[in-house]
Amino acid sequence: MQNKFIHPSAVIEPGANIAKDVRIGPFSYIGSEVTLESGVQIKSHAVVTGKTKIGQETVIYPFAVVGEIPQDLKFNGEKTCLSIGKRNQIREHVTINTGTAGGGGLTSIGNDCLFMTGSHIAHDAKVGNRVIIANCGAIAGHCIIDDDVIIGGLSGVHQFVRIGCGAIIGAVTMVTNDVIPFGLVQSPRGTLSGLNLVGLKRKGVKRSDITSLRAAFQTLAQGDGTFEDRAKKLKEETNSKYVEQITNFILSDSDRSFLVPGDL
Repeated sequence: MQNKFIHPSAVIEPGANIAKDVRIGPFSYIGSEVTLESGVQIKSHAVVTGKTKIGQETVIYPFAVVGEIPQDLKFNGEKTCLSIGKRNQIREHVTINTGTAGGGGLTSIGNDCLFMTGSHIAHDAKVGNRVIIANCGAIAGHCIIDDDVIIGGLSGVHQFVRIGCGAIIGAVTMVTNDVIPFGLVQSPRGTLSGLNLVGLKRKGVKRSDITSLRAAFQTLAQGDGTFEDRAKKLKEETNSKYVEQITNFILSDSDRSFLVPGDL
């Protein structure tokens, strides 16, 4: 195990909980309520503040600001938190805010995520595992981003939106409503234009399951009744666990409506 290395120019406030093998680069700032677990690296000129926990082997790059107060005019100094899991890569100029009292008080991020340069995670967002947000992508307050989602560069996700597991958002896309699992959303005013077939194949999903997903997508696009009616019918008829993920997502509670196939 490495010995703890803290550059002499780094500022570590009394009370910070820092594992023995954490490395902290020059001119970085670590606040008094921060916890840095084993193997964390804080590179030069980074800020980690607030009641923030950084999981094992996460790396924070220069000029990132992690754990600052939310950009919410209702915020009044309440004690809120940020929890970041293991093995995340938080690149240059990324900003991640703590939660708000009205939103549950916690912003949370899972494991093995990549936040590219200039991306932003707002207050009370819930980000799953293996999520990738490309350069200057922005996640607004209270969003829920499930596992294995990819969000393209310069894209923005509206507050309270949910993005289901395995979905992909193209670059320069505005996402204003919920995105079904495995969905493909693109264009400046984001539309649900298909399924993330490349992602499904890369994950080794069987051809039969992909065929079931394609059929389910067509039913959601062109079937009888409302979008919710179509989802209920699919749920009753399907034997595919992947289709079930879509129907369960559609039929669960949400504060937004859905992007529907072809934005019909």
